[in-house]
Amino acid sequence: MSKSNKPKELDGRRLRSERSREAIIDAAIALMEEGILVATAQQISERAEVGIRSFFRHFEDMEALARAVDEQIRDSYEELVLGGDRDGSIEERIERAVERHAEVYEACTNIILSTQAQRWRYEFLQKNYARNQRGLRKDLDNWLPELKKLSRQQREAVDAVASFEMWHRLREFQGQSKRASNEIVASLVKSLIIGS
Repeated sequence: MSKSNKPKELDGRRLRSERSREAIIDAAIALMEEGILVATAQQISERAEVGIRSFFRHFEDMEALARAVDEQIRDSYEELVLGGDRDGSIEERIERAVERHAEVYEACTNIILSTQAQRWRYEFLQKNYARNQRGLRKDLDNWLPELKKLSRQQREAVDAVASFEMWHRLREFQGQSKRASNEIVASLVKSLIIGS
């Protein structure tokens, strides 16, 4: 083989390797979004159409893959919280804040459930989950400055009512529609902040 062919061959191998790595990450995300919350290396490699040996060449263990998945999806789910009309009466802002958080929960249900299922395994997931909870709390503060006037107990109650866990219970276990769930959560938040 001539020297001029070696760089092309190396570039070709590198591109195939990068494509395989991306296929593995995409497969892990697709399985998670389909509800396979803790997919195995075998399931992921089959979906990605790569061999199991190739899987472990790219990711030394499942934690390495979980980190890569998190890096790929983090910006997209964090951006979901941003924006929204944050002016208006307290009632209007509560309704819009609840609706915005509901959109995040709906879009990220299986991501959140997968994180919860694996959090005990990986310290970085514990930290990420805690960071996301702080972010959602800060976002509510931004929507509703009135929260600063509540007692600590009332403030914690607002967080509990506005949480993914409450949303998921209403949607999954109590069979409520998205609209009904929004109305229930907004009503409870209003009762805690303005007493009606």
